[in-house]
Amino acid sequence: MTGKAEMGNITIDPAYKAVDPSDFKSMLEIDRYSDRSNAFDKIISATHDHFWDPLDTKYIDFDSAFNLKKDYLIDPSQEADLKTAVNDKLNEDQKIQLVNDNVLWSLSSILHGEQGALALSASLCHILKDPGAQEYAANQTREEARHVTAFARYVHTRWGKPVSVGPALGDLLQELVSSKLVWKKLVGMQLMVEGLAMGAFATFYKFGRDPLLVKLMQLVMTDEAFHHKFGKIWADRTIPLVAEEERVQIEDWAWEVFQILLFNLGSPEQKKYVYANVGLDWEWVQGAYMEAMTDANIRDELQESTNIFRVLIKTLLKANIITDRTAPNYAAFIDMKELYNESDRMVGDDIAEEGIRYLKELNGTGGSPFVSPASTIAAE
Repeated sequence: MTGKAEMGNITIDPAYKAVDPSDFKSMLEIDRYSDRSNAFDKIISATHDHFWDPLDTKYIDFDSAFNLKKDYLIDPSQEADLKTAVNDKLNEDQKIQLVNDNVLWSLSSILHGEQGALALSASLCHILKDPGAQEYAANQTREEARHVTAFARYVHTRWGKPVSVGPALGDLLQELVSSKLVWKKLVGMQLMVEGLAMGAFATFYKFGRDPLLVKLMQLVMTDEAFHHKFGKIWADRTIPLVAEEERVQIEDWAWEVFQILLFNLGSPEQKKYVYANVGLDWEWVQGAYMEAMTDANIRDELQESTNIFRVLIKTLLKANIITDRTAPNYAAFIDMKELYNESDRMVGDDIAEEGIRYLKELNGTGGSPFVSPASTIAAE
């Protein structure tokens, strides 16, 4: 993605030491089995507290009905298209179709992202030498697999099948999954894509009008709240100690990925069919966006705490991947001073905590106290 020479794995902390995926013999070194970091023990032990099964109606029942022709899946106030001239072109039925088609687009992107997270987590098992890090990656692989099952089931229930992945997201997932570099996998997936997902899940949870969708989001967030912590532990143990050249490359790559996600993930060109379904030309819609979405408008949108890109920026900032050098780039879209003054708690933490309390009661387990992703307890 970048024209710069790509650096190798950053192994400042031995917990993230990695080998080439073809080097399985390194996994058979006898000293390796007892050389285990305790950095991930608490988040590994907490996995039983948020167990759920998307195929068990005790946790979620996908048989509930919803009229996609008459009802909005989410509050239409959250639909960016309707804040442009698009709103004046459509009748009420068309607006419902547009909003719900955009939800299908978003949930299909989430489904593809979960598939990417599943494959990436599995790939970490092939390269991470630390047994604790490897066990955590295996646990996350299992959790991402149930997310794929759950989102596929929801999409099938409401629409029959998902839509194809957009070029921007598809190319990014291909890069992350196929990369041999731990730092790129962790920054790109565990921090950026997971951070973006947490913002999206929180938005659907807060503004969703389909009770099944709201329940699904909360259950998924009970897992995802821990996933970005794995990357955060890497950032806490690595970023302060890297050489300046390495820090610059990580920051610049993160900014490059942020721009790709911001300007392409939901752009009219990426989802032409959505507009064709309501009789609009995607190029006209793009022009309407350019007319409506000035920098001030974008900034106002990003100020909402559940905005997916605000959550993503905060994730990078709290991981020290945004510094004074790159902060002005993000300041074009958000009040960075406000973020600097906020605590480490993320918008999804409260939702996840409530969901975990529900699951512990449902599963009949006392369990250990919830380890907040904002906490440093997991990094002891």
